[in-house]
Amino acid sequence: MIAYKLEEFKNIVNGEYIDNCQAKSFKYLLTDSRLLSNPSESVFFAINGKNHNGNDYIKDLYKKGVCNFVIESDININSNQIDTIKSLFPKANFLIVDNTISALQEFALMKRQNFTIPVIGITGSNGKTIIKEWLFELLHKDKNIIRSPKSYNSQIGVPLSVWLLQDNTEMGIFEAGISKIGEMSKIVPIIKPDIGILTNINDAHQENFANYEQKLSEKLILFKDTDIIFYNKDDKSIREKMQAKEFAGKKLISWSKKYDANLKINNIIRQRNNTIIMGEYENNKIEISIPFTDDASVENAIFCLLYLLYFDYDIRKFKASFNSLLSVEMRLELIQGKNNCLIINDSYNSDIESLSIAIDFLINQNMHKKKTIIISDILQINNNEEMLYKNIADIVNNKNISRLIGIGTSISKYKRLFKTNAIFFNSTEQFLKSITEISFKDEVILLKGAREFEFEKLSELFQKKVHETVLEINLEAIIYNYNYFKSLLKRDTKIMVMVKAFSYGSGSYEIANLLQAQDADYLAVANIDEGIDLRKGGITMPIMVINPKTTYYDLMIENKLEAEIFSFNSLELFIKTLKKRNMGNYPIHIKIDTGMNRLGFTADEIPKLIELIQYNNEISVKSVFSHLATSEDKSNDLFTRKQIAEFNELSTIITKKLNYPIIRHILNSAGIERFTDYQFDMVRLGIGLYGFSAINSNKLMPVSILKSTIIQIKKIKENDTIGYGRRGKLNAGSKIAIVPIGYADGLSRKLGNSVGQLYIRDNPVPIIGNISMDMCAVDITDISVNEGDEVIIFDNNNHILKMSESLKTIPYEIMTNISQRVKRIYLQ
Repeated sequence: MIAYKLEEFKNIVNGEYIDNCQAKSFKYLLTDSRLLSNPSESVFFAINGKNHNGNDYIKDLYKKGVCNFVIESDININSNQIDTIKSLFPKANFLIVDNTISALQEFALMKRQNFTIPVIGITGSNGKTIIKEWLFELLHKDKNIIRSPKSYNSQIGVPLSVWLLQDNTEMGIFEAGISKIGEMSKIVPIIKPDIGILTNINDAHQENFANYEQKLSEKLILFKDTDIIFYNKDDKSIREKMQAKEFAGKKLISWSKKYDANLKINNIIRQRNNTIIMGEYENNKIEISIPFTDDASVENAIFCLLYLLYFDYDIRKFKASFNSLLSVEMRLELIQGKNNCLIINDSYNSDIESLSIAIDFLINQNMHKKKTIIISDILQINNNEEMLYKNIADIVNNKNISRLIGIGTSISKYKRLFKTNAIFFNSTEQFLKSITEISFKDEVILLKGAREFEFEKLSELFQKKVHETVLEINLEAIIYNYNYFKSLLKRDTKIMVMVKAFSYGSGSYEIANLLQAQDADYLAVANIDEGIDLRKGGITMPIMVINPKTTYYDLMIENKLEAEIFSFNSLELFIKTLKKRNMGNYPIHIKIDTGMNRLGFTADEIPKLIELIQYNNEISVKSVFSHLATSEDKSNDLFTRKQIAEFNELSTIITKKLNYPIIRHILNSAGIERFTDYQFDMVRLGIGLYGFSAINSNKLMPVSILKSTIIQIKKIKENDTIGYGRRGKLNAGSKIAIVPIGYADGLSRKLGNSVGQLYIRDNPVPIIGNISMDMCAVDITDISVNEGDEVIIFDNNNHILKMSESLKTIPYEIMTNISQRVKRIYLQ
């Protein structure tokens, strides 16, 4: 990476420069304090938002060794402020600017201007990340390519991506996303693409645009100075837009299933586990196969094919590469392993940028202190192989890694560079032969290997053996939903997140660990066992226990769990336990009943409650709260406001009498969306975190996908019946598929006999007959499927709400009923 000094940018961003340590240069841009890797070589941009202030993290980063900062000032800088900064941070440099995001973009713009390499810019609504990753996968053996990490396509993500350009970079591939008017113009000069790829346009982020055409026009600003643009001619609006005067003189390269185009797609043949794409380009027949059957993957592959054809690549040499493309969204998996291990499988590709991201993810898994990395040779072009492995060693050596296992002749050659406890093998086969001599137990293991090293063998070896039904949990969706609710709150409002009932079926410490990394303020669990499990999983943040058994108070105190107190009996027993232990000021949470008529102190009990608390120094009230009974129902808003008013009155009495800071909270997920004005000091986020909105907001992302596979297909004869009780009946000649999911897995027995349906290749298929404990049958008479095909129980397109409506229940019940024998796979 190229090194810069902060002073070099003061004129570019028109900023005030405070020079405390002139000699210190930086290579890396940092906007998230949690992703710190190279303190002494980083510059931190203190970005301010509605709910966060980047300046809050400066002291901590300074202590960790960061010595370059870019900060905002709302007023003119005067000598007193400068003197204060110099005295507080005597070994750091500061650049004070009007806007840190604009400064970040200017930094990246300056760097981009130093490169004349070809750059591909990708925009659209869907497919940007997949096309980018697949192009990289197809081309990276021939060129040294830098591309956007993950989905870094925003006002912040684009400059961070472009900053990765290095002296030996031969090509850049960057994606650009926008959510409102005016954003694209800011990132166009930073990407400055020579080649443009326009994917499809849909309703994503439509709320900030007048119509489809306005959004399309805004996205096309990316290509105003681009020479070559690839697009799909089948989209009428895009096709007509490309005929506009502004695109005259550009090379417009198209593909189509319907019209004359550079690449005419003549046939698409979907088979069991792959799709054959047949077309014609410049009078030559073209054929490739990809390991996907969905429409989106086919479209993304055609864009990649068109790119290779236009630039005269020999497609015959890429057939095997197309046929081995992997699903991008499956790129990083978190899975339960044998011997109480946690497996992070990130074997999609092997490059230094994705390695840094994967190691950050590894470090944030706190279930086990022991962290192991199993890494193969990095198969990317680099003029200086030793420098490549030195950079990798620097990343590993600067992290708290317990053990490194290197696989490959290249990484083995540079084993001297790794200070961590490390062993090396020349091949995956050699490692597998020696694996019985290596102990793997109670640790987190990161698998990071190039495809040629077949790390899927290692993943299979380390994983627990479970049946074909799995629940996929999208961790990025959880973060997105968390930030959506956070955006509705005041900056100083705290968030307690409900992770009871196995986090609504999504997992325990996996979700809690993610929330801890997001700096949530509190967690809440249903019982002491759930809290202890989180402590064993490395969760250190405050945890409130909603329904603690009085007989287990000692155990709760030993694990630093905080009790919800809802009755005089529970309070007196808790005080008694604390007195035995000679403990004082232990935090408790007081629940007030304002109309739910479940748990909690009533209004007439408040005076006695205050007296008891004042008399006993063993306890300290951390929070006072109540529970809304019907915050999601507009017809009951009068009752909800009555609850809020009563809570405000009673909690105010308590806080005034006790005369020390006490957190007040009453809003649940629905309350946050519908009664935001009453957020008090903290809110409790529950089902909303997992993608369910009380106001049917389209701003939340679904979190979970429950899926299985077809294990057998059968033809039905005349008079045949299906399942227990012979309830299932179809016409002779019909076909059924057997799916290994039953009521023991959480598929409600009430969905049998055509009440419910599953989905195969986007086709709804009714459940036939009674659902048994471990499997069910579906009618596939009218569709073409094969054994081994994926079966969706619910996903983003086939929402769990549909299933809950069929069952006349709520999503909570379905989610919490998913058995723990169903393997959870966490995707990042």
